[in-house]
Amino acid sequence: MKTIWRSLLVAAGTMLAGTSMQAVAQAPQGYWTGPGNQIWLNNYGQCWKAAYWTPAMATAECDPDLVPKPSAKPVPPPPPVVKPAAKPAPKPAPVAAKITLAADVLFDFDKSALKPEGKSKLDDLAVKVRDINLEVVIAIGHTDSIGSDAYNQKLSVRRAESVKAYLVSKGVEPNRIYTEGKGEKQPVASNKTKDGRQKNRRVEIEVIGTRKK
Repeated sequence: MKTIWRSLLVAAGTMLAGTSMQAVAQAPQGYWTGPGNQIWLNNYGQCWKAAYWTPAMATAECDPDLVPKPSAKPVPPPPPVVKPAAKPAPKPAPVAAKITLAADVLFDFDKSALKPEGKSKLDDLAVKVRDINLEVVIAIGHTDSIGSDAYNQKLSVRRAESVKAYLVSKGVEPNRIYTEGKGEKQPVASNKTKDGRQKNRRVEIEVIGTRKK
């Protein structure tokens, strides 16, 4: 009887030894495994580690706390707040003023020299020009139909130039003043009446610029 039990114990030990060798031989990842590459578990449900096991061999199944966690995707920073561009200050509204002065107010008959009354009118205009950012002053002379076309053309130019010279003497830049003579070509009334001819003898002055802040 003792011989039989001894034989059984030897056989069992041989089987266990064979199984252990098989487990170690099948543990390239550091854990003992059995048939079917199944990892052995102890009575506490823990994986059996081989003697050469290192934390680098940890698996999520046996040692989840030792397995490196996948790094979380970096959260992109919020887009920068783009402040709306400041609106440019509105450009000053252009100023255009046109006055018509009777030639009889500015000049004696058939003359281009300014009369005192005419200078007073241009003094008022020069004051207004100083209050704006001047772009241009346009002075255009006109005549009635008395006399030849050629004569009236020259007379209208001389009168426009007289207006320019006086405004320059009052501080207006000469390159800002444009002059032209139209002679008798652009009447505003009939030249058949005295009143009409008087209206046609005129100097039209237009001031263009922007208001100063």
